[in-house]
Amino acid sequence: MSPPSVRHCARNSSYSVAPEEITMPKTVVIPAGSGTPLAPFVPGTLADGVLYVSGTLPFDRDNNVVHVGDAEAQTRHVLGLIKGVVETAGGTMDDVTFNSIFLTDWSNYAAVNRVYAEFFPGDKPARYCIQCGLVKPDALIEIASIAHIGRGEE
Repeated sequence: MSPPSVRHCARNSSYSVAPEEITMPKTVVIPAGSGTPLAPFVPGTLADGVLYVSGTLPFDRDNNVVHVGDAEAQTRHVLGLIKGVVETAGGTMDDVTFNSIFLTDWSNYAAVNRVYAEFFPGDKPARYCIQCGLVKPDALIEIASIAHIGRGEE
């Protein structure tokens, strides 16, 4: 497989610029005590002041689902893990700007929102929430986040 490239072409033009390789410097973010993921990914990646937190499930370090059947406790666990990634990268939960939330059942929506409000008491991040199946049947929630670390007011 060839390396990624970008081709810039002027609109309504018959010429193009030769491809050039662009590499974004990035830092892998792994909080102390993290377990080995089920798949090939890391808990977080920081690039140009933006932290991308992988989809986080209610797992212990051995990838066992915790708080089976309790959406509120699972949400608290997931957001606690996300907080650990954000803090390891040098940020706070106030730096989180977007969350992708995946629920297995809409009946857990109110419980998730109660805990979510605890972790985001001030201005809330943008988000979406969908219902879907998750990698382990006992997992009721998964959240992926984006945070802007150390960039100040723009």
